[in-house]
Amino acid sequence: MTNHDLLPQHIIDGIEAGGLEVSHVLGVINRAIDEDLQWGPDVTTNSIFSPDQVASAKVVSREHGALAGVPVGLAALHVFAARNGADVTTTILLGDGSVVEPGSVVAEMTAPLPTLLTAERTLLNLMSQLSGVASATHAWATALEGTGAQIRDTRKTVPGLRVLQKYAVRCGGGVNHRMGVGDEALIKDNHIAEAGSITRAVEAIRAAEPEIFIEVECDNLDQVREAIDAGVKLVLLDNMSPDEMREAVAITKPAGVKTEASGGLTIKDAEAVGGVGVDYVSVGALTHSAKVLDLGLDIS
Repeated sequence: MTNHDLLPQHIIDGIEAGGLEVSHVLGVINRAIDEDLQWGPDVTTNSIFSPDQVASAKVVSREHGALAGVPVGLAALHVFAARNGADVTTTILLGDGSVVEPGSVVAEMTAPLPTLLTAERTLLNLMSQLSGVASATHAWATALEGTGAQIRDTRKTVPGLRVLQKYAVRCGGGVNHRMGVGDEALIKDNHIAEAGSITRAVEAIRAAEPEIFIEVECDNLDQVREAIDAGVKLVLLDNMSPDEMREAVAITKPAGVKTEASGGLTIKDAEAVGGVGVDYVSVGALTHSAKVLDLGLDIS
């Protein structure tokens, strides 16, 4: 089967609208389904219900948040159904990026009852996890409104979910940092220590990869000045106080260099950090420890 055979067009459109590749999403889904079934088929569901029992269900939000991964979650139902030769229909009522409240109906579906019950956890795991990332990002984006700063993610993602989690950040109103170690260079403290200086590290990267974008992590204002002198256009202000960051911005802005605040920041810091004039606020917790959004599958 091709990707287009497995999924209906509205699910494909929903996935591709977010810049995701259907083949990548299917890979994640199939691994998740295989993980759930590796000890055998659903002994509980298959013992109680027959495949000719058809039911309808709704995905309902139990709390306030922002959505991401709605077509991804529904795709899991379609993939599981295709494995078992079952027919399902799904309808997206609230798309990715939507803000939900308790009781908001996100999607509707009709399928054989065993298909619904067995695929339920994979569907909700994906949709709830990604919506949790979107919700955390949305909260930060809201807290930073008016400061001029944008909320940004990191590479501290759940293994295997990098692309989907970074998509969820975009759904929540954030912007992505580098996707991996190959699309941008980020010179961190260990690089600087082993290279001998920021300047040497920058020169080495430019010699090897002259077109790559370079960002430097700076712990103090002297490093910020050195990064500017080296021609870097973005500096990461790591674990600096608001006063230190304000001084750093005063140095970088005239040089046309952007700044990114980072280092254990929590949402209560948003106004103070955003107010110093940085361009980005980087928060690893968006992806590595975001609370899942409580979504439930209600069968009617």
